[in-house]
Amino acid sequence: MLLSIALILSLGMFLGWVCKKIKLPSLIGMLATGIILGPYVLDVVDVSILNISSELRKIALIIILTRAGLGLDVSGLKKIGRSAFLMCFVPASFELIGMLLIGPKLLGLTLLESAIMGSVLAAVSPAVVVPRMVKLMDEKYGTKEGIPQLILAGASVDDVYVIVLFTTFTGMMKGEGVSVINFINIPISIILGMAIGYGIGYLLAKYFEKVHMRDTVKVSVILSISFFLVVLEDNMKTPITFASLIAIMFIGISLSRYRENVAKRISLKFGKMWVVAEVFLFVLVGCCVNIKYLGKVGIVALAAIFLALVFRMAGVFICLMGTKLNKKERLFTMMAYTPKATVQAAIGGMPLAMGFACGDMVLSVAVLAIVVTAPLGAFAIDSSYKKLLKHEN
Repeated sequence: MLLSIALILSLGMFLGWVCKKIKLPSLIGMLATGIILGPYVLDVVDVSILNISSELRKIALIIILTRAGLGLDVSGLKKIGRSAFLMCFVPASFELIGMLLIGPKLLGLTLLESAIMGSVLAAVSPAVVVPRMVKLMDEKYGTKEGIPQLILAGASVDDVYVIVLFTTFTGMMKGEGVSVINFINIPISIILGMAIGYGIGYLLAKYFEKVHMRDTVKVSVILSISFFLVVLEDNMKTPITFASLIAIMFIGISLSRYRENVAKRISLKFGKMWVVAEVFLFVLVGCCVNIKYLGKVGIVALAAIFLALVFRMAGVFICLMGTKLNKKERLFTMMAYTPKATVQAAIGGMPLAMGFACGDMVLSVAVLAIVVTAPLGAFAIDSSYKKLLKHEN
């Protein structure tokens, strides 16, 4: 295991550095590291790490979502509140509708199989988007207009919405029918997540005010609570649940409001932790990529992915109608909402594991979507934000 960790960190950081030198996002190098070291090429990553890969990726997401919450300017988000709400589900719904139209004709899928494919592809990747929006907020690009805040909020809820749709469609494929309670649970779980996270953040602010402790200890307390929330959501058997990842982000938002100075210091700590967490996240996503599948799906699947993205970008455009954002800012938001990685790596193989006839195709297209859209989306964000967004002095 120690050798695997050493290879993940050293090669991941090295190839990430190489990509930066040639003006490409570092995550491309990290994804490549995972593909090279993973079970489908060299197979040198210890199986014990692969077995806990999903948990390690979730820890990395917790770190960056907490940092995002600590730095999120809610006042900027209020300026485009309606659009922020629409971004949570309209772009994903448009992409799903696009796949319902494209899937039967291009990929030979049934409508229900196309719905499953669409629900796998429709989620934006917080692993790609969130750290970049945090960077934009740190550098004050687009913050006055609330653009990074808008994308952050939308991307966090988008995943919850899509995963519920995926669960519903796979249940229908297994003959369980449509569960109305699953759809009712979408807004309730989001609102509960916001409320729980905000309440915990408030209590932590008061606790940190009365009890003196080092910032490192405070980080440990926040991480422990975050892990507990994720485990609690995973083990809940009730019809109504709460969105733990949204709760985690709102802990940071609440703490930032009631203990701003403490939040800034803690945010720096989380920023340092992200340096290592980012490497693990994208290398382990790369380990999930089976390059043998890429040769099977071909140009047709690539066309389906890009056509579905056109629908997604149209959904973003509709969300931004009526806002004061100019053409450049709208174009940036549309591009920034396209990367796929985390959710596709997590659920892309589930239809195959369930024995569905479309399973192989869904997994193949999910893998191709990660390989293509994660680097392209990251590159589009990194190369355009200084040109398309206004800098706040």
